[in-house]
Amino acid sequence: MSRTMVQVTSGRVDAQGEGVRRTDQDEFAALAEPFRRELLAHCYRMTGSADDAADLVQETYLRAWRAYGGFEGRSSFRAWMYKIATNVCLRARERRGRRPLPSGLGPASEDPHIAPVERADVMWLEPLPDAAVTAGPADPAAIVTARETLRLALVAGLQHLPPRQRAVFILTEALDFPAADVAAMLGTSVAAVKSLLQRARSGMAQVTAQEGVAEPTEPEARALLDQYMAAFENGDLTALEQALRKDAALEMTGYSTWFSGLETCLRYIGDVMGPPGTWRMFPTSANGQPAAAAYLRTDDGTYAAFGIAVLTVASDGIERITLFGEPALLPKFGFPPVFPCN
Repeated sequence: MSRTMVQVTSGRVDAQGEGVRRTDQDEFAALAEPFRRELLAHCYRMTGSADDAADLVQETYLRAWRAYGGFEGRSSFRAWMYKIATNVCLRARERRGRRPLPSGLGPASEDPHIAPVERADVMWLEPLPDAAVTAGPADPAAIVTARETLRLALVAGLQHLPPRQRAVFILTEALDFPAADVAAMLGTSVAAVKSLLQRARSGMAQVTAQEGVAEPTEPEARALLDQYMAAFENGDLTALEQALRKDAALEMTGYSTWFSGLETCLRYIGDVMGPPGTWRMFPTSANGQPAAAAYLRTDDGTYAAFGIAVLTVASDGIERITLFGEPALLPKFGFPPVFPCN
């Protein structure tokens, strides 16, 4: 693609002044804005943090605007934006550690009555609201692909890879960029990209399960979410048991302790579920997965934000509950911090 517009840089002043610069800004915005949501998803995959991703997208757009005068169309504009975003993420990654889930820190506990071990020193993986990356009209196939490449298990697995391996894996496997394009983005050779990709695939195979579990249909996934929410709201452990798979797992960020197996999970949940009315839940979605916005009843009868529970579901039940016990998450999903008691 050739660039036919007037070349303008931030330091240029001429007779038209701000009018010329405004034309340049408008053209940049028209080209760049359609990629904002997918770049947010990309930065999230790289960092495991929705908040960090939003900040890095802002930095990407600032750097892209400053460099726009030198864009000569040797690559597509989309590839150029991804080059900037990826390198912004790589520089940020040098200053931050990986973001795990509890299951990435050690084996499951066999004691359902154990006091979970709090880990305030860990920067945990965060959920990403689906609305942040799929809102508005879009190709349904593209939405499905975006959801598949944002699954919690995949993003958590990516956190175990060294930064450049992670970047290569995402750009080639999730975004389908050719190796030559990825090499240009990272300032390296095609051979180096292929080597990094081979190592990244090996690393991902070691930290992610490949069981071929049957994916549920949208109605099946929503029915399982409804069962999960109703079970907690009604204090009905039996109903929850019917919704869970025998190999179900339960983890909660903030704590390194997690549980695996239906019986162990149910015994732990039985200690915290409480009587009917203890919990109030609302459906949402995160990382392409069904999720519940959870509220806990307080002493004054109101319901205070508790966190977001993201479900990993199969056609035969819920296989994992990942609870992000952070009240500040709920407003980011469009929910208020407090609900009155009805």
